[in-house]
Amino acid sequence: MDSGGEIRIHQSRRLPDFLQSVNLKYVKLGYHYLISNLLTLCFIPLIIVTSIEASQMNLDDLRQLWLHLQYNLVSIIICSTFLVFGLTVFIMTRPRPVYLIDYACFRAPDHLKAPFHRFMEHSRLTGDFDDSSLEFQRKILERSGLGEETYVPEAMHYIPPRPSMAAAREEAEQVMFGALDNLFANTNVNPKNIGILVVNCSLFNPTPSLSAMIVNKYKLRGNIRSFNLGGMGCSAGVIAVDLAKDLLQVHRNTCAVVVSTENITQNWYFGNKKSMLIPNCLFRVGGSAVLLSNKSGDKKRAKYKLVHIVRTHRGADDKAFRCVYQEQDDAGKTGVSLSKDLMAIAGEALKANITTLGPLVLPISEQLLFFATLVVKKLFNKKAKPYIPDFKLAFDHFCIHAGGRAVIDELEKNLQLLPVHVEASRMSLHRFGNTSSSSIWYELAYVEAKRRMRKGNRVWQIAFGSGFKCNSAVWEALRNVKPSHNSPWEDCIGLPSLRLFWTHDRCGERVIAGS
Repeated sequence: MDSGGEIRIHQSRRLPDFLQSVNLKYVKLGYHYLISNLLTLCFIPLIIVTSIEASQMNLDDLRQLWLHLQYNLVSIIICSTFLVFGLTVFIMTRPRPVYLIDYACFRAPDHLKAPFHRFMEHSRLTGDFDDSSLEFQRKILERSGLGEETYVPEAMHYIPPRPSMAAAREEAEQVMFGALDNLFANTNVNPKNIGILVVNCSLFNPTPSLSAMIVNKYKLRGNIRSFNLGGMGCSAGVIAVDLAKDLLQVHRNTCAVVVSTENITQNWYFGNKKSMLIPNCLFRVGGSAVLLSNKSGDKKRAKYKLVHIVRTHRGADDKAFRCVYQEQDDAGKTGVSLSKDLMAIAGEALKANITTLGPLVLPISEQLLFFATLVVKKLFNKKAKPYIPDFKLAFDHFCIHAGGRAVIDELEKNLQLLPVHVEASRMSLHRFGNTSSSSIWYELAYVEAKRRMRKGNRVWQIAFGSGFKCNSAVWEALRNVKPSHNSPWEDCIGLPSLRLFWTHDRCGERVIAGS
């Protein structure tokens, strides 16, 4: 480039570089289609030969075939009996499909918003944090990927804060009942028809339980099977769905409701240990309610069908067990400590999870490539890089737990995803913060609000949690899915003001527009 800004293009008489000119992604796509349809291609010659032979048969050939069947009538009856019996056993024992009829996410009222300047001012006025801790929180906020419109509970807006048991119950009721009211209104389901209720909240487990609070509020029936999952971290939403799925395999013609939330009021940290201050800057108010059904008649109105759930638990390893750990600091103040090894441990958990998930969802073409590189690495070149399967061939949408910017960045890089694939996660983190186990539902709602969900699309929900756990849920869209009424994104997607506001974050880095 010269001083005038013009680009000089030098002509070359050499042959073109075909490796550069050929778009290799189309070569790989062609390979994928060839291997995926290899069985069908092999059957085509067999079908052609059979058709030719059948067309050459005359009446005498048909008569001989009929006589042959008459002389072997007993064998035919025995074979038919075994065939009918086998089909009956298969139909009776196969897993019942689980349908997701609809879900709802809680959106807090505007007075609970916590802009950065207000968050820092309140932190300073509490008098619990020293200057070093305040500066640390400011830096975490700016680098976290959170926006200015996330929500903190009512008790945290007072000076000094009021983290009482009563305030924690009020937060739980506001979030859970808000999501459930929307769910029941959108689905027209009578709460009395709910047969299974699963609630997960990691850090707040009062007596009576959160599930009992819901039973009392909506006057659910007396023989409801209710469960309350506590202490299972941000991946507990997938665990709760897995539990509901197992129960729906046992109990016929039943609906299940899964409520996922986290309670912040009594779990705010008021000390100066750096590793325990990070959750204050990331976690925000949020919750979801999901309606599942095993009724065949609900398929017509359902949004999704559950395809797979894969759970990975790394708790046997001491470092993984303690990387997200609730404890007291030296001053006796309780909080959740995040280890510096968290990302590495999450990576190992993800690797173990996708090793199980891959064969279930990846096309045979990707599995062959992975196996071939594994053989080469083991037998010939141990330094060869392992092949990373292209999960974009298996999934159309990705809902990565919005635990923080670093989590999303690492998965985008390691799974070789495009910016559009992590857009829902980044936007959910920016708009609502880390809402723990419910974040994957805010992300799915974002995809729907953008009108991107088409019939047959597959969604991969990936969640990480204390323990340490990595859990995956795979859903298939049963129709072109439109956003439900009172979607958490109803007031912002498509607004020009939001597009301008989300052009750059506070660090000056460009973020994806929300409209």
